[in-house]
Amino acid sequence: MIPLEEARAFVLSHCPPMGATELPPMLALGHVLAQGVTAHEPLPSFTNSAMDGYAIRAADTAHAPVRLQVVGALMAGDPPSTDAVQRGQALRIMTGAALPPGADSVCMIEDTHLEGDGTVVVERPVTYGANVREMGDDVLVGAELAPPGAEITPRHVALLVAAGVRSLRVFKRPRVGVLSTGDELVEGWGALAPGKIRNSNRPALLALVRQAGFEGVDLGTVGDDPDVIAEVLETAVGVCDAILTSRGVSVGDRDVVKAVLERLSNGAMRSMQVAIKPAKPFAFGVLSPRGIPTFGLPGNPASAMVAFELFARPGLLKMAGHTTVDRPLLRALARAPLARRSDGKVHFVWVVVRVNPEGVLELVPAGGQGAHQLRGMAASNALAVLPDGQGASAGEGVEVMLLEAAALTGGGDAPNIPTR
Repeated sequence: MIPLEEARAFVLSHCPPMGATELPPMLALGHVLAQGVTAHEPLPSFTNSAMDGYAIRAADTAHAPVRLQVVGALMAGDPPSTDAVQRGQALRIMTGAALPPGADSVCMIEDTHLEGDGTVVVERPVTYGANVREMGDDVLVGAELAPPGAEITPRHVALLVAAGVRSLRVFKRPRVGVLSTGDELVEGWGALAPGKIRNSNRPALLALVRQAGFEGVDLGTVGDDPDVIAEVLETAVGVCDAILTSRGVSVGDRDVVKAVLERLSNGAMRSMQVAIKPAKPFAFGVLSPRGIPTFGLPGNPASAMVAFELFARPGLLKMAGHTTVDRPLLRALARAPLARRSDGKVHFVWVVVRVNPEGVLELVPAGGQGAHQLRGMAASNALAVLPDGQGASAGEGVEVMLLEAAALTGGGDAPNIPTR
């Protein structure tokens, strides 16, 4: 067996960031900036009102209440006024409208009332600059809007569009092919023949690829025929940037995938027995001629999911330009024992974590932990990380890999975990 970190280092060393492309902000969501973005214009681009009210000279209100002559009105989007607000005057103004010359403040509508003779009464003094958004008070020309390596979020989109940014230099994101292999696998919903199982790995892996922000390419399901597997993979190399396979990388008589991968990689594929449970068997290498990173995941569902989290997801994120590629690691208090025996491996245990009413992150095991068991895996929202040893006792702190951010919302009773 080899240490987990050695296997991960090998994978990540062969998953360099892809090339960059130009995208408008509205199409760049989830992409990573290959080049920082700076402002070419100020934001706001003109001085404007932050309130509905009256544009005034603050000095005129020093002895409020005072009456001011209303000399016009400005709506958001109107051309800026060319007439200056003089002493003793006020101009009706709406939020976002350009502040007229001569005015230095805006009095909120709530602090005024109109008189019938075309005057407005300002009921209390207004401070200089009140309710005014100065040009550039958010962004000055030359300011950094987003640094290289930033992942574009909806909040970035709002800023970049408002600042007039038309194009971003971002890393491409990989198209990820997903292939399932095995004579025992069945597609569709008919009755299962003896010895057959439904193929859950391929749809689950495609879902994980989409959840990570990448385009999945369904390569289908093939049996244990090396020639057919090779044909599918050779076609996939031409249309995919990375490939995931499941099953066929261990030491069984029908584990033919690793041999096919080794041949197609010209011997560069590395078959590993990683010191973890589940997901001990794993293969990785790059397929010729384009050097496509290919992840040979184990076939048992829980093993395939754990291998995706530990190897494939970080590798794909690195290809997309991310520098942070791992799920958050937190400490949680075990509410029940997490027993294990010493075997030289790091164990990953499906758990449910939540924030209790006292604000403490705690966990309970999420049902069955067998590599073939799906129910506990589906109930989980995190993986507990148990170093080699005897596990953790109730009340002990445990490191957890958070899979779902909603786990941190807290509250409520302990989750209902299936036990059978």
